[in-house]
Order: sequence, then C-alpha cells, then structure tokens
Amino acid sequence: MTENAEYVENVRSTGAVARADATKRTDGTGTTKDAARKAETTGRADATERKDATDATEKSEQEERRRRLAAWRASERVLWRGSADGRLGEQLAALAAAAGEVHDLDEAVDIYGDGVVAELEGRVAALLGFPAAAFFPTGTMAQQVALRCWAGRTGNHTVALHPLAHPEVHERGALGAVSGLRTVHPTRERRLPTADEVRGLDEPFGTLMLELPLRDAGFVLPQWDELVEVVEAAREMDAVVHVDGARLWECAPHFGRELDEIAGLADSVYVSFYKSLGGLSGAVLAGPESLVAEARAWRHRYGGQLFQQYPAALSALIGLERELPRLPSYVAHAKTVAAALAAGLADDRGVPWFRVHPEPPHTHQFQVWLPYEADVLNEAALRQAEETGVTLFRRWFPAGPEGPPGVCVTEVTLSSAGLSWTAEDVRTALAEFLSRVRAG
Repeated sequence: MTENAEYVENVRSTGAVARADATKRTDGTGTTKDAARKAETTGRADATERKDATDATEKSEQEERRRRLAAWRASERVLWRGSADGRLGEQLAALAAAAGEVHDLDEAVDIYGDGVVAELEGRVAALLGFPAAAFFPTGTMAQQVALRCWAGRTGNHTVALHPLAHPEVHERGALGAVSGLRTVHPTRERRLPTADEVRGLDEPFGTLMLELPLRDAGFVLPQWDELVEVVEAAREMDAVVHVDGARLWECAPHFGRELDEIAGLADSVYVSFYKSLGGLSGAVLAGPESLVAEARAWRHRYGGQLFQQYPAALSALIGLERELPRLPSYVAHAKTVAAALAAGLADDRGVPWFRVHPEPPHTHQFQVWLPYEADVLNEAALRQAEETGVTLFRRWFPAGPEGPPGVCVTEVTLSSAGLSWTAEDVRTALAEFLSRVRAG
C-alpha cells in the first residue's frame, strides 16, 4: 500500500479499526473480505447511532430551552426577567428607544474605542474613583489582562484567590493556559478569605484577587472591617489587590459604603454590564493610568480591540442610568423574598431539608437548596409557570462536588419585576411549586 493510500485508509470511518482486527482474525479460507465488510458495516452503523443520539440530545435540549423561554415570557408574575429572555426585535426596539436618553445619537459611531465607548469608560472611572478605565468585550478577557499586567509589574506570577472564583470555575484554566499564571487558595470555606488565612499562605503571591460578591458560594460578602483587614494583609505581603467586581454594583448596601470607597481598597477593579445592569455585553477594567494603558495593549493582543461596540456601550450607559439607582431597592426586597421562602419551607413538613443561603442575602441574589433531583424540580418550576403564569424559580442544578449528594441548587434574583411580590405572594407560589414537586 502506498503512503497516500495508507493515509486515506486510516482516516475512514470508525470501521477502519474493526476491519484491521477482522483481517488479523482471518482463518485463511477466504473470509477476510467478508469479515472486513461486516466490520465496516458494523462500524458505520455504530457511528450513525452515535450521531443520531447526539442529534437527538441537542434537539431535546433546544426544545427544552424553547419551552423554558416561552413559559418565562408568558408569565405574568416573575421575580426577575433576564435580558436574554427577550426576542431580538424587542431588544433592538428597546435599545433604540432608550439610547437617546444617555447619549447624543447625532454623534458619529465609535471606531476602535472612541466616541460612546470612551464616554462609558470615563463614566465608570469616575464612579469607581479611578483615573482611567478601558472597555473590554468580555469580563473574562478584562480580568485575565489585569492579572497578567500585575504579574509583570510585581514579578510574581502567582495569584491568590478563592477556588470558587470565576477564573477557577468558569474559564477553562485560562489563567495558566493563556497567561502563564498559577493560583493558590487561602481558604476552601464557602466565603471570602480572612486576613489570617491570607497571611497564612506558605508561599509568596503577587496579586490577591477578591470576587465581590463570591457568586458560586451564594453571592456572599465579608463585613466591611473584614474586607479592610484582608486588603491590609495582602499589602503586608507586598501583593497588589484586584477586585473581580462583576457584581460590585449591588454591594454598596451591604457594606454601607459608596462604590468609590469600596473600589478604592483595591489597585484595580473589573465590572460587568450585562449581569446586574441588564446590558448586552462588555466590561470595564479600572485602575491607574499606566496599568490601563498597558491593559489596552494586551486587549489588542488578545483580540479585544473591536471596530465598533456602540450597541454594548449604549446598553451599559442605559443600565448605569436606570438600573444602578434601583439596585438598593432590589437588595432590600430580596431579604423579604428570602425570609418568606425560608419560613414557607420550614412550615412545610413534606420538605425533609432545605437551605436558603445566605440568610439574609448580602445582595439581590441568593441560593435555595432542596433535596430533590434536578429533573423533578425543573419540571415542577416549568409546569407552574405554564399553568399559573407565575415563575418563582427558573433553573435547578445538581449541587456538584461542592455540595451534598442528592441535592440541587437554584439562584434567585430579585429585580424590578419582583418588587410587587409580598411575603404572602412568595409563600403561595412556593406552596404551588412544592405541590408539583410531590406530584413528580
């Protein structure tokens, strides 16, 4: 067999390996070809079955997503509506209607970060009390660039952070794979590290990264004095402090401080626009002028210097104008909703165990844990939305390695849509949800 023919043979369907095995098993009576044909047919059939199974799974997931969106959109009562729930035409119309309230639409569109993008950068820098800020298409990119820049400046490529922090859980190891950074964990407790835990690290680190709030631990925050002490501990160890502030906007009520005072504890801060503010996408990295200038260079290298970004920038400005002032009311009412859920679950003798965490919530988001399978909980939540027009819970997920077996968790978010809910409304909706859980 020529080299080219051998290559072609090797890249055929999965039956190739089976044919080779069949050839080895020939009994010398002329059955080699028959065995190879049979193996090839079997291999093709197996590959077809696998493809059909994959297609069926993807189709099922798409159908389930369409069902969820339809139920959430049709619900008259919800605690929160996500921007991703809307239809394309609705979202475009809403953006066009509100854009003129936050920016002069007679101005030219942005090109490579000027115009409305530069205005957004200046607005955020002022809000957070930093001299400069740079817009990034994603928070993942902004944060990786920030940590990379600090590593170069400190000479230490080790980042101390929580094992549940976003770079460790949701970025596929990008800090190491893309930026050559390594991480250490001051604590494994489901909270931010203490000052003593930071001091107790047995190796030096260049940057302490604090995610405020720590989402995967339940949107938890430390007390203000504890946060100050942690920052001081990092400084004692000659480290800089970077804040993952994807949800920093809603932290002010818990700390009892303005945003610039909170951000001022850190050397740099990243904030997101699509999570709490309802923007389309995008993030800003704020910090010293020299750091932000370097970050812009790395943003270009990472492929983040986009030609035009005005839809995302406009939606961010709208979020700052509309949603940011409302966040304290969301945080306050989340406490009412969480307390009503906890009381209703405690009074229901049919629920063997539950957890509302944290109680009370530190922001306008918190977790609810229940000892049922995800399929059962998700079906109950969807049926409630479809049958009553009330969406109390959205999606449930297995607790995973960090949680007990047989337990699922959901995240509850409170926004303007949920401000009209009374404690009794919550308890009534909870009872209807639990009745569907029991019905299976």
